[in-house]
Amino acid sequence: MQLEIAQSFSQTSQPVAAPANPLIGNSARMQVVRALIAKLANSKSTVLITGASGTGKELAARAIHENSPRRGESFVPVNCGAIPEELLESELFGHVRGAFTGAVNARQGRFQLANGGTLFLDEIGEMSPKLQVKLLRVLQERQFEPVGSDHTAQVDVRVIAATNRDLHVAVREGKFREDLFYRLNVLPLELPSLSAREGDTALLIRYFLKLHGRRKGKPILEVDPAAMALLERYDWPGNVREVENLVERLVVLNEDGVIRAGDLPDYVATNSVPHHQKTAEVSLPHQGVDLDNFLERIENGFIQQALERSCGNKTLAAELLKLNRTTFIERLRKKGMLQLARRAIAADGLAKIAGNAFSSAEPISDRCDAAGMPSLAF
Repeated sequence: MQLEIAQSFSQTSQPVAAPANPLIGNSARMQVVRALIAKLANSKSTVLITGASGTGKELAARAIHENSPRRGESFVPVNCGAIPEELLESELFGHVRGAFTGAVNARQGRFQLANGGTLFLDEIGEMSPKLQVKLLRVLQERQFEPVGSDHTAQVDVRVIAATNRDLHVAVREGKFREDLFYRLNVLPLELPSLSAREGDTALLIRYFLKLHGRRKGKPILEVDPAAMALLERYDWPGNVREVENLVERLVVLNEDGVIRAGDLPDYVATNSVPHHQKTAEVSLPHQGVDLDNFLERIENGFIQQALERSCGNKTLAAELLKLNRTTFIERLRKKGMLQLARRAIAADGLAKIAGNAFSSAEPISDRCDAAGMPSLAF
């Protein structure tokens, strides 16, 4: 379908107008995406949005909803990767009073809240096999039982799912149900990475400069030609989300209204991937490796560094690891690392005391400010 639309674009010279929603871009790839969204919006079928992290999958889902006959009803998003498995079933399907410990009142699930509208299931590839079965039934029969209930609830919901994982691979590995995959993949929509969207980088930068300048009460910043050339040459592995995060940082730190090449991070100026985003250059030992143990040690190391850098602030540590705070805390609990976070906070407190007692000691503000915020350094 996407190929057919791309061919139709090659037969016309009329550019697609910029959208009212924040799906910013005039590249050929984004014109195809917007045209496909317009087609998908008029259907009732399930949509599966794929693409790398930061490409705007939720924005695309909202655009489909807002251009559909369901636009007057609710758009209900659920991040399947951010909610622990034992809570996700209740979150999606609701529960009756007394269904489990703490269920003092009945509660509607997201399917019921989205009745008549659209339910957006983000990170669908993270859903457990148990919930995949229940989701498949809802998609097939439009009915389900809330947790703890023996009464069937009927719903009229359009489901849009999204993932940055390759579900074909997940199906082959037995991590995702094949029947559910085909039920979700009725209308596929693939979002391109920013590196494949020629000419869109400058457009996005100017859009986010206006957006964050307005939010922070600053005049719109200008980008000098040398800085813009560096920004357009950079590969943006984090896609549109990385653009927005960097522009927000530049808006906050800028003082004279002009962004220059010297204001940019070194990795942008040198057109290199940030250190934390580089693929580790390691070679497989001749005798092989215990991959699970190896990856576990890497993950634990990153968690420890994030806690140390954020002075034990779990919200900031989660942001450094690009995780939802609830997901991060759940990982700490499962790994038995909550005590590590408490020690980081305690160490921060001792460092502040030491900094006050000994003028020769390194001030704590070099690492964190009074609120526990990490210092901004490029």
